[in-house]
Amino acid sequence: MSRLQYSSDIRLMRVMCTGRIDISFILRAFAKGADGVFIAGCHLNECNYITHGNFYALRMSHICRKLMELVGLDPARLSIEFISGGEGTRFAELVNGFSETIRNLGALGSEEGLDPESLGFRLAAATRLVPHIKLLERERFRVQFQTRAEYDAFFGSDEFDRLFRETIAEKLATSQIALLLEEKPLPTGEIAAALGLPPAEVSRHLNRSSRQGLVRYDPGQQCYTLA
Repeated sequence: MSRLQYSSDIRLMRVMCTGRIDISFILRAFAKGADGVFIAGCHLNECNYITHGNFYALRMSHICRKLMELVGLDPARLSIEFISGGEGTRFAELVNGFSETIRNLGALGSEEGLDPESLGFRLAAATRLVPHIKLLERERFRVQFQTRAEYDAFFGSDEFDRLFRETIAEKLATSQIALLLEEKPLPTGEIAAALGLPPAEVSRHLNRSSRQGLVRYDPGQQCYTLA
């Protein structure tokens, strides 16, 4: 059973196994005002539950940091480390170091220049993508390496960056448009202004969503609305 433990600066995510880590947990912590999220798990290749869930957590944390970057949050606000039960001193050092990083970054959104409303909107749109991201993790991103360095290299590569843009970045814009249209019908220009995107790019997303039956154009109002 997962639970969040809150401190004044950081929210520590505590679960029985890091294999239970879900990106929605992390986004929820940020949506509730956490300035940073620190995840600690067993050393790689030393899983207590023989599930190697720590490898899964490492993959998901890389994906989540990329998603955070996409919505305008500093990815340094999320950290994952692998520590044994006998490394209390190292654990304290890592948490203290992360605390200092977060204090230097300041309150969530301040360093990034995001007001609370804009931040909440972006996190809500990203949260809607979690089921899609979990499917992609199984089908496209489930690489198998033995060391953290190999995972860091893959998720920092141009290949992963391209896959991420193709599979997730495009979906995020569609999710943001859907959130806006839930409030009221809007013309392309207003959607583009709200998202800070070129009208041509918004039109491309709207056309794709229209073909998928997600939105429709209302000639009477000259606006797009949810289908």
